[in-house]
Amino acid sequence: MALQLSDHVTMTSVDDSVVLLDERKGRYWQLNSTAAGILRELVAGSRPEDLRDRLAAASGADRDTVERDMRDFVRQLQSAGLISGR
Repeated sequence: MALQLSDHVTMTSVDDSVVLLDERKGRYWQLNSTAAGILRELVAGSRPEDLRDRLAAASGADRDTVERDMRDFVRQLQSAGLISGR
């Protein structure tokens, strides 16, 4: 299953960041440029493994660290009810 925004969430780009609005709770979430890029890519259907490899290569970070950080980020968004899938 692909990652997708929940039906009650609106995503708006602001410069290189993203703002998510949870319309049910009236809460805003602002994502920095890195988090925004990860979310955009995953919602667009990019494979997490490919994204992990690109991020690790671009940042010089360890692939396992990048994978763990991406997994934690996705879990946080899922826990907040902002996304579903994967």
